[in-house]
Amino acid sequence: MLPENETSEPAYVQPGSEPTYEIVQASTGKRFANYLIDLLFFYLIIFFWAIIAAILFPEAVEGLDEDGSAFGSFGDRIVSLIIYGVIMSLIEAIFRGKSIGKLITGTKAVNMDGSDISFSKAFQRGFTRIIPFEPLSAFGNPSHPWHDKWTDTYVIDEKATRSHNDLLRGW
Repeated sequence: MLPENETSEPAYVQPGSEPTYEIVQASTGKRFANYLIDLLFFYLIIFFWAIIAAILFPEAVEGLDEDGSAFGSFGDRIVSLIIYGVIMSLIEAIFRGKSIGKLITGTKAVNMDGSDISFSKAFQRGFTRIIPFEPLSAFGNPSHPWHDKWTDTYVIDEKATRSHNDLLRGW
């Protein structure tokens, strides 16, 4: 059962009458902060690599058209979406469910049972992010965007989840 609001209400992850572990989904606000931080980080990576490429391969800069486009406006958007998917996949795979935004906000992507996501699951999440308008699917209460729904994952608030489960255990 998922929480019906974002008041850090727990979600039962073990079916049955007595749950052994509960997760607390991250709020829509934290999810939006994750997105903004990750997007800024992505742009910084692209900017950094563009400077290096311009220094190492100045003839490539001359090959850009008047708009600064290599493949045409539409082609550049497609290429940047694919690069975004690859970068987000690699970051979440390497940091076991955490992107730069998630590291900062204390959230983490996990499987529905609360376990860490696998490398392949991180890639599935990353590539579903490149679907047009996918970021808009995160606006809701609770926030459960397409890249979570389609990969059977949640983004949890680590501190709230830990505190809630400590209370359950009586610590």
